[in-house]
Amino acid sequence: MTAHSSTADRVRTGGPKEDGPKIFEHAMGWTLVVVVAMLVTQLGLL
Repeated sequence: MTAHSSTADRVRTGGPKEDGPKIFEHAMGWTLVVVVAMLVTQLGLL
């Protein structure tokens, strides 16, 4: 079995899909950053 054929037989495990809405992922990522920053400042960790 070659390296190419072994990687082609892998089963998807439910991770992010290649054709998902990129703008939604980008917005949710920045939302998470803002929420974490607000939490850090409210707790006085900064």
